[in-house]
Amino acid sequence: MSPDQAAGGFSLALSEEVQQTRDWVHEFARDVVRPAAAEWDEREETPWPIIEQAAKIGLYSLDFFATQWMEATGLGLVVSFEELFWGDAGIGLSLGGTGLAAVAVASNGTPEQMGEWLPEMFGSPGDIRLGAFCSSEPEAGSDVGAIRTRAVYDQATDEWVLNGTKTWATNGGIADVHVVVASVDRTLGTRGQATFIVPPKTPGLSQGQKFRKHGIRASHTAEVVLDDVRVPGRCLVGGKDRLDARLARVAEGKRVGEQAAMRTFERSRPSVAAMAVGVARAAAEYATEYATQRVQFGRPIGQNQGVAFQLADMHAAVDAARLLTWRAAWMARHGHAFEHAEGSISKLVAAETAVRVTEQAIQILGGNGYTREYPVERWHRDAKIFTIFEGTSEIQRMIIGRAVTGLDVR
Repeated sequence: MSPDQAAGGFSLALSEEVQQTRDWVHEFARDVVRPAAAEWDEREETPWPIIEQAAKIGLYSLDFFATQWMEATGLGLVVSFEELFWGDAGIGLSLGGTGLAAVAVASNGTPEQMGEWLPEMFGSPGDIRLGAFCSSEPEAGSDVGAIRTRAVYDQATDEWVLNGTKTWATNGGIADVHVVVASVDRTLGTRGQATFIVPPKTPGLSQGQKFRKHGIRASHTAEVVLDDVRVPGRCLVGGKDRLDARLARVAEGKRVGEQAAMRTFERSRPSVAAMAVGVARAAAEYATEYATQRVQFGRPIGQNQGVAFQLADMHAAVDAARLLTWRAAWMARHGHAFEHAEGSISKLVAAETAVRVTEQAIQILGGNGYTREYPVERWHRDAKIFTIFEGTSEIQRMIIGRAVTGLDVR
C-alpha cells in the first residue's frame, strides 16, 4: 500500500493485492468467459457451467465478494468488475447479480442476518446458490415510492406476510434467497418501506414471466410473484426494533435517513459504472486492433484521421469514466458522503460512454460490426442496459441536478 493510501488519501496507484486480483479475474474473463459469450447470448440461458467454474476457483464466492467489497482502497470490486464485464456483460451479470442482494443485507442487516443469509446466497462448488434483489414493480421502476408490494406483520406467529409482484429481477425466481423491498405503510412512500429476506423454497414465491431481452441475454431476468409469502420475523432486514423506531420518527415529523433500498442503489452505483467501463473498454480495444489490421485503399484504416480521431475519443472517454468510477468507489469505502452526487456521476458517465463507444466500434468495423460474427454488436446491445437499470440516466441527471442546484428538481 502506498503512503497516500495508508493515510487515507486518494491515490490512483493500485495496491499489489488489487493488481494481482485484477490479473487473475482478467485471465478468467479472457480464457473462460469471452470464448463462451456468443453461445450463451444466443441460448439466453443462465451459464451454470461457467458459474461452477468460477466457484471452483473462488471467483464466485462470498469470500471473494466480501474481500473485494472491504478492500482497503475501495477499488477492489470495481477493478474486478471491469475485467469480468470486459469478458462479457451477460455472463458477468450472472456472476455478479447475487452481489446486489448481498449488498442489501450487508449494508442494512444485523450481524446475525449477515452470518445466516450471505452464505446461502453463494453456496459452494457443486452446490451453487444465487441471490436476487427485488425492488422494481410493473408500476414502480424509477419511482421507488410507488411500490405496491405489501408486508403485514402477524404478531401471533411473529411472521411477515408479503403480497405483490416484482419485475426486472436479476435471478428472479431461480434464486435461492430473494431480498424483497415492500411497503409496510404506503402513506409514507419510501419512508414506509422495508426490506425482507425470503428464504429458499418459501411457499407462495414463484417466478412469473421470464423476459427475452435486447442484451445481457445470458443473465436471467424475470418477474417474481409473492402470494401470501410468510417469512419469519428475523427476516426483516435490520430488525423490527429499528423499523419501529424509524416509523415513530416519521410519525413525529422528524427527518429520517434514506430508505434501505435507496442506500443499496447508491452504494452499488460505482460497481455498476465499472461494469459499463469494462464493456466500453472491450469495444475500444477491439476496434483499435481491427483498425490497425484492416486495410482499405492500400493502408490500415486506422491511418485515416476519421478513424484515428474516433479511436482517440473512445479511449479518452473510457479513461474518464474509469477515473470517475474509481473516485466514487474510493469515497464510498472511506466514508465520504456523495455530496455532489459522485456516485450518480460515475454511473451516468460510464453508462453513456459504453453506449457511445460500442456504437463507434460498430461504425469502425463497418458491415462486419453489424453482424454477429464479430462481438461489437453484442457489446452494443449489452451496453444499453447501463442507461436503464440501477437508476436510468434521467434519474442520475435528476440526482446530480439536485446536488448542484440545491433545488428539488423533479
